[in-house]
Amino acid sequence: MRQVLVYDLLFGKGLKCGGRWKVLVLKHRARLQAELARLKVHRKVNCNEDLLAPTEAGNQASPAPQVPRYVRVNTLKTCLDDVVDYFKRQGYSYQGRAARLEELSSLSGKQFLLDPHLPDLLVFPSQTDFHKDRLYVAGHIILQDKASCLPAFLLSPPSGSHVIDACAAPGNKTSHVAAILKNKGQIFAFDLDPKRLATMSTMLVRAGATCCELANQDFLAVDPRDPKYSKVTYILLDPSCSGSGMVNRLPGEETAPSSERLRALAAFQRKALGHALRFPALQRLAYSTCSVQQEENEDVVRDVLQEHGSAFRLVNVLPSWPHRGLATFPAAQCCLRACPAATLTSGFFLSSVPQWEPPCGAGGAEQSQAAEGRGPCAARKKRRKSCCVNQCTPPPF
Repeated sequence: MRQVLVYDLLFGKGLKCGGRWKVLVLKHRARLQAELARLKVHRKVNCNEDLLAPTEAGNQASPAPQVPRYVRVNTLKTCLDDVVDYFKRQGYSYQGRAARLEELSSLSGKQFLLDPHLPDLLVFPSQTDFHKDRLYVAGHIILQDKASCLPAFLLSPPSGSHVIDACAAPGNKTSHVAAILKNKGQIFAFDLDPKRLATMSTMLVRAGATCCELANQDFLAVDPRDPKYSKVTYILLDPSCSGSGMVNRLPGEETAPSSERLRALAAFQRKALGHALRFPALQRLAYSTCSVQQEENEDVVRDVLQEHGSAFRLVNVLPSWPHRGLATFPAAQCCLRACPAATLTSGFFLSSVPQWEPPCGAGGAEQSQAAEGRGPCAARKKRRKSCCVNQCTPPPF
Protein backbone atom coordinates (compact mmCIF):
# COMPACT_ATOMS: atom_id res chain seq x y z
CA MET A 1 0.00 0.00 0.00
CA ARG A 2 2.84 2.40 0.83
CA GLN A 3 4.48 1.84 -2.55
CA VAL A 4 1.19 2.42 -4.36
CA LEU A 5 0.55 5.69 -2.52
CA VAL A 6 4.09 6.95 -3.14
CA TYR A 7 3.70 6.14 -6.84
CA ASP A 8 0.32 7.93 -7.00
CA LEU A 9 1.82 10.98 -5.29
CA LEU A 10 4.88 11.31 -7.54
CA PHE A 11 3.72 9.85 -10.87
CA GLY A 12 -0.03 9.28 -10.76
CA LYS A 13 -3.12 11.46 -10.44
CA GLY A 14 -2.58 12.37 -6.77
CA LEU A 15 -3.79 10.68 -3.61
CA LYS A 16 -7.50 10.00 -3.70
CA CYS A 17 -7.63 7.56 -0.75
CA GLY A 18 -5.35 5.76 1.67
CA GLY A 19 -6.49 6.59 5.21
CA ARG A 20 -3.67 6.80 7.75
CA TRP A 21 -1.12 5.81 5.12
CA LYS A 22 -2.12 8.84 3.05
CA VAL A 23 -1.44 11.13 6.03
CA LEU A 24 1.97 9.53 6.52
CA VAL A 25 2.95 9.81 2.86
CA LEU A 26 1.84 13.45 2.65
CA LYS A 27 3.86 14.21 5.77
CA HIS A 28 7.00 13.17 3.86
CA ARG A 29 6.00 14.69 0.49
CA ALA A 30 8.94 17.14 0.39
CA ARG A 31 11.49 14.42 1.23
CA LEU A 32 10.04 12.06 -1.40
CA GLN A 33 10.13 14.75 -4.07
CA ALA A 34 13.70 15.62 -3.15
CA GLU A 35 14.74 11.97 -3.45
CA LEU A 36 13.03 11.77 -6.82
CA ALA A 37 15.00 14.81 -7.99
CA ARG A 38 18.26 13.20 -6.80
CA LEU A 39 17.38 10.00 -8.65
CA LYS A 40 16.86 11.93 -11.89
CA VAL A 41 20.22 13.64 -11.44
CA HIS A 42 21.88 10.29 -10.74
CA ARG A 43 20.28 8.72 -13.85
CA LYS A 44 21.06 11.86 -15.90
CA VAL A 45 17.48 12.32 -17.09
CA ASN A 46 15.31 15.44 -17.28
CA CYS A 47 11.83 14.08 -16.70
CA ASN A 48 10.07 11.40 -14.68
CA GLU A 49 9.14 9.45 -17.82
CA ASP A 50 12.81 8.78 -18.54
CA LEU A 51 13.29 6.80 -15.33
CA LEU A 52 13.44 3.24 -16.63
CA ALA A 53 13.32 0.33 -14.22
CA PRO A 54 16.47 -1.83 -14.49
CA THR A 55 16.23 -5.40 -15.73
CA GLU A 56 16.31 -7.89 -12.86
CA ALA A 57 19.40 -10.04 -12.58
CA GLY A 58 18.97 -13.38 -14.26
CA ASN A 59 15.85 -12.28 -16.09
CA GLN A 60 16.03 -13.76 -19.57
CA ALA A 61 12.98 -11.94 -20.91
CA SER A 62 13.53 -9.65 -23.84
CA PRO A 63 13.82 -5.98 -22.85
CA ALA A 64 10.91 -3.70 -23.61
CA PRO A 65 11.19 -2.09 -27.06
CA GLN A 66 12.55 1.44 -27.13
CA VAL A 67 9.67 3.78 -27.88
CA PRO A 68 10.14 6.96 -29.88
CA ARG A 69 9.96 10.51 -28.57
CA TYR A 70 6.55 11.91 -29.52
CA VAL A 71 6.09 15.65 -30.00
CA ARG A 72 2.60 17.06 -30.42
CA VAL A 73 2.43 20.30 -32.38
CA ASN A 74 0.32 22.78 -30.42
CA THR A 75 -1.90 24.21 -33.14
CA LEU A 76 -3.14 26.93 -30.78
CA LYS A 77 0.23 28.64 -31.20
CA THR A 78 1.77 27.34 -34.40
CA CYS A 79 1.25 24.91 -37.26
CA LEU A 80 2.83 21.67 -38.42
CA ASP A 81 4.71 23.18 -41.37
CA ASP A 82 6.34 25.86 -39.23
CA VAL A 83 7.50 23.34 -36.64
CA VAL A 84 8.88 21.00 -39.31
CA ASP A 85 10.76 23.93 -40.86
CA TYR A 86 12.13 24.91 -37.45
CA PHE A 87 13.54 21.45 -36.81
CA LYS A 88 15.02 21.34 -40.30
CA ARG A 89 16.88 24.55 -39.49
CA GLN A 90 18.17 22.84 -36.34
CA GLY A 91 19.78 20.15 -38.48
CA TYR A 92 17.05 17.49 -38.30
CA SER A 93 16.11 15.46 -41.38
CA TYR A 94 12.39 15.22 -42.07
CA GLN A 95 11.36 11.85 -43.51
CA GLY A 96 7.72 12.71 -44.27
CA ARG A 97 4.67 10.86 -43.07
CA ALA A 98 5.25 7.30 -41.90
CA ALA A 99 3.34 4.66 -43.84
CA ARG A 100 3.76 1.93 -41.19
CA LEU A 101 4.40 1.74 -37.46
CA GLU A 102 7.63 -0.14 -38.13
CA GLU A 103 9.17 3.01 -39.58
CA LEU A 104 8.93 4.71 -36.18
CA SER A 105 11.28 2.20 -34.58
CA SER A 106 13.97 2.62 -37.24
CA LEU A 107 14.58 6.33 -36.64
CA SER A 108 18.12 7.28 -35.72
CA GLY A 109 20.32 10.33 -35.27
CA LYS A 110 18.43 13.51 -36.18
CA GLN A 111 15.73 11.91 -38.32
CA PHE A 112 12.05 12.56 -37.63
CA LEU A 113 8.69 11.56 -39.11
CA LEU A 114 5.04 12.51 -39.07
CA ASP A 115 2.98 9.88 -37.23
CA PRO A 116 0.85 7.63 -39.48
CA HIS A 117 -2.30 8.05 -37.34
CA LEU A 118 -2.29 11.50 -35.70
CA PRO A 119 -2.05 14.54 -37.99
CA ASP A 120 -0.08 16.86 -35.65
CA LEU A 121 2.24 14.35 -33.98
CA LEU A 122 5.94 14.26 -34.86
CA VAL A 123 8.15 11.28 -34.02
CA PHE A 124 11.85 11.41 -33.10
CA PRO A 125 14.38 8.80 -31.91
CA SER A 126 13.73 7.66 -28.35
CA GLN A 127 16.56 9.51 -26.59
CA THR A 128 15.83 12.90 -28.16
CA ASP A 129 15.36 15.54 -25.46
CA PHE A 130 13.41 18.75 -26.05
CA HIS A 131 12.80 19.89 -22.47
CA LYS A 132 15.12 22.88 -22.98
CA ASP A 133 14.10 23.60 -26.56
CA ARG A 134 12.60 27.06 -27.03
CA LEU A 135 9.52 25.67 -28.80
CA TYR A 136 8.76 23.51 -25.76
CA VAL A 137 9.43 26.33 -23.29
CA ALA A 138 7.11 28.63 -25.27
CA GLY A 139 4.33 26.02 -25.46
CA HIS A 140 4.53 25.57 -29.23
CA ILE A 141 5.18 21.84 -28.83
CA ILE A 142 3.89 19.41 -26.17
CA LEU A 143 5.93 16.36 -25.17
CA GLN A 144 3.13 13.82 -24.98
CA ASP A 145 3.13 10.10 -25.65
CA LYS A 146 1.08 8.98 -28.62
CA ALA A 147 -1.27 6.85 -26.52
CA SER A 148 -2.06 9.89 -24.37
CA CYS A 149 -2.98 11.82 -27.53
CA LEU A 150 -5.55 9.27 -28.67
CA PRO A 151 -8.47 10.14 -26.32
CA ALA A 152 -8.79 13.76 -27.49
CA PHE A 153 -8.14 12.77 -31.10
CA LEU A 154 -10.88 10.14 -31.05
CA LEU A 155 -13.29 12.38 -29.15
CA SER A 156 -12.87 15.07 -31.88
CA PRO A 157 -15.39 17.63 -30.61
CA PRO A 158 -16.33 20.17 -33.29
CA SER A 159 -15.29 23.77 -32.79
CA GLY A 160 -17.78 25.51 -30.48
CA SER A 161 -18.66 22.40 -28.49
CA HIS A 162 -19.05 22.22 -24.72
CA VAL A 163 -16.77 19.50 -23.31
CA ILE A 164 -16.12 18.03 -19.87
CA ASP A 165 -12.67 16.72 -18.95
CA ALA A 166 -13.69 14.76 -15.88
CA CYS A 167 -10.29 13.98 -14.29
CA ALA A 168 -8.21 16.61 -15.99
CA ALA A 169 -4.80 17.11 -14.32
CA PRO A 170 -2.01 17.33 -15.38
CA GLY A 171 -3.71 18.81 -18.48
CA ASN A 172 -2.01 17.50 -21.63
CA LYS A 173 -5.25 15.99 -22.89
CA THR A 174 -7.16 19.13 -21.90
CA SER A 175 -4.83 21.30 -23.97
CA HIS A 176 -5.21 18.84 -26.84
CA VAL A 177 -9.01 19.16 -26.71
CA ALA A 178 -8.65 22.96 -26.65
CA ALA A 179 -6.49 22.77 -29.78
CA ILE A 180 -9.08 20.60 -31.53
CA LEU A 181 -11.77 23.12 -30.55
CA LYS A 182 -9.51 25.95 -31.80
CA ASN A 183 -10.31 27.66 -28.46
CA LYS A 184 -13.91 28.05 -29.61
CA GLY A 185 -16.34 26.49 -27.17
CA GLN A 186 -15.99 25.58 -23.51
CA ILE A 187 -14.05 22.96 -21.57
CA PHE A 188 -15.11 22.25 -17.98
CA ALA A 189 -12.06 20.61 -16.36
CA PHE A 190 -12.36 18.94 -12.94
CA ASP A 191 -9.71 17.59 -10.58
CA LEU A 192 -9.56 16.95 -6.84
CA ASP A 193 -5.90 17.77 -6.27
CA PRO A 194 -5.45 21.55 -5.86
CA LYS A 195 -1.66 21.49 -6.43
CA ARG A 196 -1.96 19.47 -9.64
CA LEU A 197 -4.77 21.79 -10.75
CA ALA A 198 -2.52 24.82 -10.15
CA THR A 199 0.24 23.18 -12.20
CA MET A 200 -2.31 22.42 -14.90
CA SER A 201 -3.44 26.05 -14.96
CA THR A 202 0.14 27.19 -15.59
CA MET A 203 0.54 24.58 -18.33
CA LEU A 204 -2.68 25.67 -20.07
CA VAL A 205 -1.58 29.31 -20.02
CA ARG A 206 1.71 28.31 -21.63
CA ALA A 207 -0.19 26.29 -24.24
CA GLY A 208 -2.49 29.23 -25.04
CA ALA A 209 -5.66 27.34 -24.07
CA THR A 210 -8.22 30.02 -23.21
CA CYS A 211 -11.49 28.06 -23.41
CA CYS A 212 -10.98 26.10 -20.17
CA GLU A 213 -12.81 26.58 -16.87
CA LEU A 214 -10.95 24.72 -14.10
CA ALA A 215 -12.69 23.49 -10.96
CA ASN A 216 -11.14 21.92 -7.85
CA GLN A 217 -14.09 19.57 -7.56
CA ASP A 218 -14.99 15.90 -7.56
CA PHE A 219 -16.56 15.07 -10.93
CA LEU A 220 -18.93 12.66 -9.17
CA ALA A 221 -20.36 15.63 -7.24
CA VAL A 222 -21.22 17.52 -10.43
CA ASP A 223 -24.97 17.58 -11.09
CA PRO A 224 -25.68 16.52 -14.71
CA ARG A 225 -28.97 18.46 -14.51
CA ASP A 226 -27.23 21.74 -13.68
CA PRO A 227 -28.16 24.22 -16.46
CA LYS A 228 -24.48 25.16 -16.63
CA TYR A 229 -23.77 21.80 -18.27
CA SER A 230 -26.90 21.57 -20.39
CA LYS A 231 -24.87 22.03 -23.58
CA VAL A 232 -22.16 19.48 -22.73
CA THR A 233 -22.12 17.08 -25.66
CA TYR A 234 -18.63 15.58 -25.30
CA ILE A 235 -16.91 14.06 -22.25
CA LEU A 236 -13.34 12.87 -21.85
CA LEU A 237 -13.01 10.50 -18.90
CA ASP A 238 -9.52 9.39 -17.88
CA PRO A 239 -10.11 8.29 -14.26
CA SER A 240 -7.63 7.31 -11.58
CA CYS A 241 -6.25 3.86 -12.28
CA SER A 242 -3.51 1.45 -11.21
CA GLY A 243 -1.01 2.90 -13.71
CA SER A 244 0.04 -0.66 -14.51
CA GLY A 245 0.44 0.15 -18.19
CA MET A 246 3.19 2.70 -17.67
CA VAL A 247 6.47 1.21 -18.87
CA ASN A 248 8.58 3.83 -17.09
CA ARG A 249 8.11 2.99 -13.46
CA LEU A 250 9.93 3.45 -10.20
CA PRO A 251 12.82 1.02 -9.68
CA GLY A 252 11.69 -2.05 -7.78
CA GLU A 253 8.01 -1.21 -8.07
CA GLU A 254 5.65 -4.14 -8.49
CA THR A 255 3.85 -4.03 -11.82
CA ALA A 256 0.77 -5.98 -10.70
CA PRO A 257 -1.62 -4.13 -8.35
CA SER A 258 -3.29 -6.06 -5.56
CA SER A 259 -6.73 -7.55 -6.19
CA GLU A 260 -8.13 -5.35 -3.42
CA ARG A 261 -6.83 -2.19 -5.09
CA LEU A 262 -8.11 -3.32 -8.48
CA ARG A 263 -11.60 -3.91 -7.08
CA ALA A 264 -11.65 -0.46 -5.47
CA LEU A 265 -10.41 1.26 -8.62
CA ALA A 266 -12.83 -0.60 -10.88
CA ALA A 267 -15.74 0.32 -8.60
CA PHE A 268 -14.76 4.00 -8.84
CA GLN A 269 -14.28 3.79 -12.61
CA ARG A 270 -17.71 2.21 -13.11
CA LYS A 271 -19.26 4.90 -10.96
CA ALA A 272 -17.49 7.68 -12.88
CA LEU A 273 -18.42 6.23 -16.26
CA GLY A 274 -22.04 5.73 -15.26
CA HIS A 275 -22.17 9.27 -13.91
CA ALA A 276 -20.77 10.68 -17.16
CA LEU A 277 -23.49 8.96 -19.18
CA ARG A 278 -26.16 10.82 -17.17
CA PHE A 279 -25.45 14.17 -18.84
CA PRO A 280 -28.60 14.72 -20.92
CA ALA A 281 -27.05 16.28 -24.03
CA LEU A 282 -24.16 13.80 -24.27
CA GLN A 283 -23.36 12.72 -27.81
CA ARG A 284 -19.95 11.12 -27.46
CA LEU A 285 -17.65 9.99 -24.67
CA ALA A 286 -14.07 8.74 -24.65
CA TYR A 287 -12.94 6.55 -21.74
CA SER A 288 -9.28 5.77 -21.22
CA THR A 289 -6.88 4.51 -18.57
CA CYS A 290 -3.14 3.96 -18.26
CA SER A 291 -3.76 0.43 -17.02
CA VAL A 292 -3.31 -2.98 -18.66
CA GLN A 293 -5.74 -4.66 -16.27
CA GLN A 294 -8.90 -6.15 -17.76
CA GLU A 295 -10.77 -5.32 -14.54
CA GLU A 296 -10.24 -1.57 -15.14
CA ASN A 297 -10.88 -1.59 -18.86
CA GLU A 298 -13.05 -4.09 -20.75
CA ASP A 299 -14.87 -5.21 -17.59
CA VAL A 300 -15.76 -1.63 -16.64
CA VAL A 301 -17.00 -0.83 -20.15
CA ARG A 302 -19.01 -4.06 -20.38
CA ASP A 303 -20.67 -3.61 -16.98
CA VAL A 304 -21.69 0.00 -17.59
CA LEU A 305 -23.01 -0.72 -21.09
CA GLN A 306 -25.08 -3.60 -19.75
CA GLU A 307 -26.45 -1.34 -17.03
CA HIS A 308 -27.54 1.25 -19.59
CA GLY A 309 -29.08 -1.27 -21.96
CA SER A 310 -29.36 -0.08 -25.57
CA ALA A 311 -29.10 3.63 -24.74
CA PHE A 312 -25.42 3.73 -25.77
CA ARG A 313 -23.13 1.68 -27.97
CA LEU A 314 -19.46 1.45 -28.80
CA VAL A 315 -18.06 2.89 -32.01
CA ASN A 316 -15.39 0.99 -33.88
CA VAL A 317 -12.57 3.55 -33.94
CA LEU A 318 -9.34 3.39 -35.93
CA PRO A 319 -10.04 0.02 -37.61
CA SER A 320 -6.40 -0.14 -38.75
CA TRP A 321 -5.09 0.02 -35.17
CA PRO A 322 -3.22 -3.26 -34.56
CA HIS A 323 -4.01 -3.84 -30.87
CA ARG A 324 -7.69 -4.23 -29.95
CA GLY A 325 -9.62 -4.82 -26.75
CA LEU A 326 -9.60 -8.25 -25.10
CA ALA A 327 -12.43 -10.45 -26.37
CA THR A 328 -14.36 -10.46 -23.10
CA PHE A 329 -17.69 -9.33 -24.61
CA PRO A 330 -19.00 -9.08 -28.20
CA ALA A 331 -18.16 -5.40 -28.76
CA ALA A 332 -14.73 -5.46 -27.10
CA GLN A 333 -12.95 -5.32 -30.46
CA CYS A 334 -14.20 -1.73 -30.77
CA CYS A 335 -11.82 -0.74 -27.96
CA LEU A 336 -8.13 0.05 -28.46
CA ARG A 337 -5.14 -1.11 -26.48
CA ALA A 338 -1.61 0.21 -26.76
CA CYS A 339 1.70 -1.26 -25.63
CA PRO A 340 5.40 -0.88 -26.48
CA ALA A 341 5.66 -4.10 -28.50
CA ALA A 342 2.51 -3.66 -30.60
CA THR A 343 2.11 0.11 -30.98
CA LEU A 344 5.44 1.67 -29.89
CA THR A 345 3.93 3.77 -27.12
CA SER A 346 5.11 4.27 -23.54
CA GLY A 347 4.58 6.34 -20.46
CA PHE A 348 0.81 6.32 -20.84
CA PHE A 349 -0.88 3.02 -21.57
CA LEU A 350 -4.17 3.51 -23.41
CA SER A 351 -6.20 0.45 -22.64
CA SER A 352 -9.57 1.45 -24.00
CA VAL A 353 -11.02 4.34 -25.98
CA PRO A 354 -14.66 3.47 -26.50
CA GLN A 355 -17.00 6.15 -27.75
CA TRP A 356 -20.68 6.36 -27.05
CA GLU A 357 -23.39 7.99 -29.13
CA PRO A 358 -27.19 8.20 -28.64
CA PRO A 359 -29.17 5.37 -30.25
CA CYS A 360 -30.48 5.85 -33.78
CA GLY A 361 -33.35 8.31 -33.86
CA ALA A 362 -32.34 9.96 -30.59
CA GLY A 363 -31.25 13.20 -32.24
CA GLY A 364 -28.17 15.27 -31.47
CA ALA A 365 -24.93 14.86 -33.37
CA GLU A 366 -25.91 11.57 -34.91
CA GLN A 367 -28.81 13.15 -36.77
CA SER A 368 -26.48 15.80 -38.18
CA GLN A 369 -24.04 13.07 -39.15
CA ALA A 370 -26.80 11.15 -40.87
CA ALA A 371 -27.75 14.28 -42.80
CA GLU A 372 -24.18 14.45 -44.04
CA GLY A 373 -24.21 10.77 -44.92
CA ARG A 374 -21.37 9.88 -42.56
CA GLY A 375 -23.05 8.69 -39.35
CA PRO A 376 -24.06 5.13 -38.53
CA CYS A 377 -27.70 6.14 -38.78
CA ALA A 378 -27.26 7.32 -42.36
CA ALA A 379 -27.45 3.80 -43.73
CA ARG A 380 -29.59 2.25 -41.01
CA LYS A 381 -32.38 4.67 -40.10
CA LYS A 382 -34.94 1.90 -40.40
CA ARG A 383 -33.01 -0.63 -38.33
CA ARG A 384 -33.19 0.79 -34.82
CA LYS A 385 -33.13 -2.64 -33.23
CA SER A 386 -29.59 -3.11 -34.51
CA CYS A 387 -28.36 -0.29 -32.21
CA CYS A 388 -27.39 -2.47 -29.28
CA VAL A 389 -24.54 -2.58 -26.79
CA ASN A 390 -23.13 -5.75 -28.29
CA GLN A 391 -22.47 -4.33 -31.73
CA CYS A 392 -19.61 -2.23 -33.06
CA THR A 393 -20.82 0.50 -35.37
CA PRO A 394 -18.71 2.00 -38.15
CA PRO A 395 -16.36 4.86 -37.23
CA PRO A 396 -18.07 8.26 -37.39
CA PHE A 397 -15.03 9.91 -38.97
